[in-house]
Amino acid sequence: MKPDDLAGVTARLLEVIRTQGDVAKLGPDLGGVMSLVAERARAFTNAMGAVVELAEGDDMVYRAAAGAVESHLGLHLKRATSLSGLCVREGRLLRCDDSEVDDRVDLEACRKVGLRSMAVVPLRHQDTVVGVLKVMSEGVAAFDDADVNLLGLMSDMIAAAMFHATKFESGELFYRATHDVLTGLANRALFYDRLRQNLDCAQREHRPVGILNLDMDGLKPINDHYGHRAGDAALREFAERLLRASRKSDTVARLGGDEFGVILAHAPDRAALLAQQHRLAQATCGAFEFEAHPITLGASIGGAVFPDDGATLESLLEAADRSMYAMKRSRKTEPQPQA
Repeated sequence: MKPDDLAGVTARLLEVIRTQGDVAKLGPDLGGVMSLVAERARAFTNAMGAVVELAEGDDMVYRAAAGAVESHLGLHLKRATSLSGLCVREGRLLRCDDSEVDDRVDLEACRKVGLRSMAVVPLRHQDTVVGVLKVMSEGVAAFDDADVNLLGLMSDMIAAAMFHATKFESGELFYRATHDVLTGLANRALFYDRLRQNLDCAQREHRPVGILNLDMDGLKPINDHYGHRAGDAALREFAERLLRASRKSDTVARLGGDEFGVILAHAPDRAALLAQQHRLAQATCGAFEFEAHPITLGASIGGAVFPDDGATLESLLEAADRSMYAMKRSRKTEPQPQA
């Protein structure tokens, strides 16, 4: 092996070791582990994108996504006609050098995502293949044996996280992969999945769907003033208030950090969306007590209605985001923690 090649292999292995440490810090946050490993796998292999897919019923579902395919989070593929499904059935790593001439792949899905070549390795949980880790490229034959071997190491990290997150109850795997460990709400992956399902139904039935995008105000000042334990307590309190004020048919999710989202499956018009937006604003505002300190909570909320504000998932999310930031700009100050 040439010195330059050896240096490259060494650098990769050091990055893998560093990733193991970062995974350990995430503890039982399986969704977070999958997102982290997908991002690192993408970076280590110079891929355009990487995903973690879990086998759920007859489908393979994108439960973590990084890079150019991040917007496809929640995408469903048929197990019977995809390379990922074949990887689950055979329990071995697979590589596709050109999706246009490989009859093992779902060609329509490949074209939709924009990939031309990919490498897929199985994810094992308690001796069962439950999903795959996959890297993708828009180029032909983009991945070599070294990439595939590294991908295998990364899949082992997810498998270990699955074991530790669900070692007391094997049936918890899906829940752990799709829910936020701090608040218990749906995570970003489940939010995108349910939003895709709602939009598909809405298109067929010609009915509206509403979404709300919320930022919990003042998280940084709370962390700075009282510490991260207080910040975590504030996030949990905010999530509980949000859930209590929402309907059972709504999907309430923590999308990451201080960002939350709500899918209103039954929002007949914009007036109904605005009414629910007002209710959630009222419900989430106000002080709660943390270790004898009153801490004020508040929210910036924006909304969008399908199909008026956007005909696709991406455009609808962007419209809700713009609405939320417009509300932020219209307010002079954010709530600050009370001393």
